[in-house]
Amino acid sequence: MRGTLLYAYRNSASPDRAGRHDNGRVAAEKDPGTTSGEPKKRRVGRPRRLEPETIVATARRILQEEGVAALSMRRVAKEVGTTPMALYHHVRDKDELLMLTLAGTAATVPRPELPADPRERLLAVTLHMHGTLARMPWVVEVLSLGDLTDRGALWMVEEMIGAAVDCGLTPAEAVRAYRTLWHCVYGDLVFRRAMERRAEDPDRKRHFPGMLTDADAAELPHLAALADQWTELTEDYDVARQLGAVIDGLLGRTGRESLGGRERAE
Repeated sequence: MRGTLLYAYRNSASPDRAGRHDNGRVAAEKDPGTTSGEPKKRRVGRPRRLEPETIVATARRILQEEGVAALSMRRVAKEVGTTPMALYHHVRDKDELLMLTLAGTAATVPRPELPADPRERLLAVTLHMHGTLARMPWVVEVLSLGDLTDRGALWMVEEMIGAAVDCGLTPAEAVRAYRTLWHCVYGDLVFRRAMERRAEDPDRKRHFPGMLTDADAAELPHLAALADQWTELTEDYDVARQLGAVIDGLLGRTGRESLGGRERAE
């Protein structure tokens, strides 16, 4: 009430100190912080414009340099010079941010020429997937979170399932074959990355196969016999050859199981 009354009073047609009227208006009282006699106005700043490319580039840099654990909406907001609340106006949550960083990564790698033979095509696409992800370890880490993916990479899944069907598998068998191959690719890349990180520590102790002793020969005869050759054998691992063997096993065993099922049904 007091404020309302004061407002009405100051805006009434009352005389100034000299006793003069000014068409119902009086000069505003001087604010101590002003020199013009008008009240000091608060300057309202315009929020900083955030470009989607800046947000994505910042998130991708954090992922590449520090991994998924270091990425958060708060961290990205700080890096681009804004607040988390402002960032949420552009990106719904961390999952959407991860999807945005994935988008377009597959397109940076040219598609290979694929052979006509379906078995060879299946192997070629699987190896292309392995090679692409090997050059982008941060993508492997993001994919480990679940159903996040780059839409531009789905052509590889399509080709692998299509090639498996062309090899004689049913669509359901082709999906299972694709998943098996993806698990092989993903597992190999995760293991390689883990070994690279451990190798960066020159003082680390290599526990396996060094932990094996002559006393283990009775319980672990094969491992004990191969202990001295283990490093050489694992470093000589040929991804293309092993994935080819997995594909042959999937195609051969699935074919025999399908044939056996028909024979039993008959």
